[in-house]
Amino acid sequence: MGATAQPQEERWVFGRLPVGAVRTRLICVPQAGAGAGAFAGWRKHIPAGWELAPVELPGRGAREAEPMPDGFDALADRLLAGLTPEFSMPYVLFGHSFGGALVYELSRRIAARGLPAPVATVVSGFRPPHVAPTSPMGLASDAELVDWLRRNGGLPDELLAFRTFLEQIMRVMRADLRLAESYLLAAPDPLPGPLHVFGGADDHVTRADVLPGWRDCAGASFSLTLLPGGHNYPHEDPAAMVAALTNALAPTP
Repeated sequence: MGATAQPQEERWVFGRLPVGAVRTRLICVPQAGAGAGAFAGWRKHIPAGWELAPVELPGRGAREAEPMPDGFDALADRLLAGLTPEFSMPYVLFGHSFGGALVYELSRRIAARGLPAPVATVVSGFRPPHVAPTSPMGLASDAELVDWLRRNGGLPDELLAFRTFLEQIMRVMRADLRLAESYLLAAPDPLPGPLHVFGGADDHVTRADVLPGWRDCAGASFSLTLLPGGHNYPHEDPAAMVAALTNALAPTP
């Protein structure tokens, strides 16, 4: 019998963009339903010395044919395994919404395994992990989910005419929302490194008043920054988002 074929190595970063002589890698995990392309608007605003490394989760974009893991922990395990080679230089973990939950969990696992720690973990637009979701949408009807996405900037009206594409978006979105809503810790687990939290001042999905609860997850320095906009604020004004992010990560004089 011939040798058993080995699975092809998974690729997690798509659209990598180094700017100048790179000193820090910015690993970005997108919101529910989105892929690496969510960060396309950031590309022209990345400052010199940084590398943008957008993450593509299974089941979307270039990885559309790959099934999503069945549970949040299984996804976090695969994401950690896939991103570990990216930890070869100083790096920052950034995640928006569902991605925020994932990068916080990644940082916990990185610390537990003694892997190279991130320069900082940046969570955007997600509730503290020990706070239960207040308005879960993972089990909502299609009509309810479409209405919720439209109201919160997650679905442009022009896409409503493309039924097949809309069904694909809804499938991925629903799977991601179920995973995000299942993530709940019994108590906050402080990270050993810096934790920076961002939110939209008019976000009705993750309200600004719940974000201070992240302070209990910080074992080192902590900051909280609110920017104008709703839940989709990081992509409504990419220049402002990237500027605020790099400002938060700047070394203290």
